[in-house]
Amino acid sequence: MADVLLWGQDLVADIADAEPPDGELAFWWLGQNGFIVKGADTVLYIDPYLADTPGKRLTPPPLRPEEVSNATAFLCSHDHSDHVDRASLPTLLAASPDARLVVSRVVAHQLQLDGYPAARLTPVGDGETVSIGQAQVTGIRAAHEFFDHHPALGYPHLGFVVRLNGVCLFHAGDGVPWEGLVSAVAAHRPDGLFVPINGRDAERFRRGCLGNFTFQEAVDFAGALEPALAVPMHYDMFEGNTERVERFVDYLKAKYPSIPAWVGRCGERARLQAKSY
Repeated sequence: MADVLLWGQDLVADIADAEPPDGELAFWWLGQNGFIVKGADTVLYIDPYLADTPGKRLTPPPLRPEEVSNATAFLCSHDHSDHVDRASLPTLLAASPDARLVVSRVVAHQLQLDGYPAARLTPVGDGETVSIGQAQVTGIRAAHEFFDHHPALGYPHLGFVVRLNGVCLFHAGDGVPWEGLVSAVAAHRPDGLFVPINGRDAERFRRGCLGNFTFQEAVDFAGALEPALAVPMHYDMFEGNTERVERFVDYLKAKYPSIPAWVGRCGERARLQAKSY
């Protein structure tokens, strides 16, 4: 089980205290694919999974949904419970009443059918950009493990390019490598890369557990993009769907020693700086 450095209101206070200068972002890991990213006065929660489900989670949630009162937006990559956390989502939206929910058009359509107001939703498609606070968010389609595609609404699974405070990051969501992904992301010249590493196999697929990058694929993805920082994710949460993060770190260090990795504890403040090109 991952350690949590700051819990609850202490974490909220640390987010409030963070004042990253131009060319820098502060970020905090929430476990799984979940991150808080702050630049200027914009606070983004990406794939926050905060449902407290003892016996299911291996990593405890560092925040209760009702404590998330500081969100500018929630970016949710796809409609699985550890990404669009339906158990927590109504409370999150109530606690941050001005926050937008940025999702694919497929997910936005389903949320509206489920009673969520369109006024809180900001749909985004593959290659499209929306402005949220001082951030620009671009959707990049993801293959999880396939390219699902709705003929009218587009791709349901996304990664997000985020530009904020003079820094660019790519959060891959869930997915596997596909031809053209490197060039699609490289066009944005990301300073930070957040990528899942838990892999995939037949046993997991048969029980409905759709797969992600292996740690080797994630390392080579980082090597192709040459970010200032590579951050592994999606390795810690569910029994039978984990990966040893040390394997990613060791392989990255061996193969691409110029690319640093960040591996820390939930609730620990980290920083991402713009790369000098």
